[in-house]
Amino acid sequence: MPHLMNTYGRLPVAFTHGQGCRLFDEQGKSYLDAMAGVAVNTLGHNHPKLVAALSAQIGRLIHASNLYRIREAELASDRLVALARMDEVFFCNSGCEANEAAIKLARLYGHQQGVDQPAIIVMEHSFHGRTLATLSATGNRKVQAGFEPLVSGFVRVPFDDIAAIEQVAEHNPNVVAVLFEPVQGEGGIHAAHIEFMRNLRQVCDRKNWLFMVDEVQCGIARTGAWFAHQHADILPDVMTLAKGLGSGLPIGACLAAGRAAGVFKPGSHGSTFGGNPLACAAALTTLEVIESDGLMARAASLGDAIRKGLRDGLAGVTGVVEVRGAGLMIGIELDRPCGELVMQGLDAGLLINVTADRVVRLLPPLVMSDAEGTELVTALVPLIRKFLGA
Repeated sequence: MPHLMNTYGRLPVAFTHGQGCRLFDEQGKSYLDAMAGVAVNTLGHNHPKLVAALSAQIGRLIHASNLYRIREAELASDRLVALARMDEVFFCNSGCEANEAAIKLARLYGHQQGVDQPAIIVMEHSFHGRTLATLSATGNRKVQAGFEPLVSGFVRVPFDDIAAIEQVAEHNPNVVAVLFEPVQGEGGIHAAHIEFMRNLRQVCDRKNWLFMVDEVQCGIARTGAWFAHQHADILPDVMTLAKGLGSGLPIGACLAAGRAAGVFKPGSHGSTFGGNPLACAAALTTLEVIESDGLMARAASLGDAIRKGLRDGLAGVTGVVEVRGAGLMIGIELDRPCGELVMQGLDAGLLINVTADRVVRLLPPLVMSDAEGTELVTALVPLIRKFLGA
């Protein structure tokens, strides 16, 4: 037996290699990957430009430490700032670390504004990570249970509810920031309404709060825009990224702009591995390929086609609540727990996921072809229909 700590309910398969949107197990069986390592493998598997860039970088330099300038990190920060129209970037290794940085930045900002006990508004059904602070910010009691005492300083409100935020604004003088996901991934693929995001931006401006967006899962072109908040044509003060930024290499980023820029000073925050040359080479290559190959528009058009195919194939089926999503971030909500569909999909050579107990989640690589999108729908619809007895 392997000596891995028992923290995952792993499926009974081990993959040996991948190509594009395909993975292959130890017996040579092929699987269509509709999860991309949970929105990580933006460019699929074994992408030639990514392989070449990483191989070349490994031959030059993997790590040197933030005691010195890192040219790859500087280039990656320049590119992200240009795409996001923000001012500065802190690199780390994961989404929860990026969100930890955002939380620390908000607290430091609050103290600089004279608030002794700064608080951050967060949303129900959110997911921000599994460190103690990000776990405390997360709106899922199931992942918090057993880890009390939780970190204080978070005020929870319903998702996509501006009235609830206005109520907090009226009665809680300690609030200094709002942290939310423009599209909740773990929470069941729920997108915030554009008007909610615009109104929230206005509230933050009026109250001098930081407007902080967690784009760890929904960022990096997945929803058909570089970042999901851009659908609302607004700018955040803080944005967190990870997952798809490195196409498989661990990298996270916390971006700041406006009143949030310049809050961190030398010694305020740090990361041993953050911004290392290898991870930043992966990020640069990912961003370059998304742009050169038109993958942002591809995510939008293919996502629309997949959702239409699913809606058509599941039309009239009792038990299907809704097919929703943005770009290649797709959820099929059923009226009952459906975790067993994951194993049924695996048996059928299809990699899917279930989140929030009742939502089949699809997060395919952005390089998925039209034919593979059709294959995904053709394979998944019968599985769901059979599960629901249709």
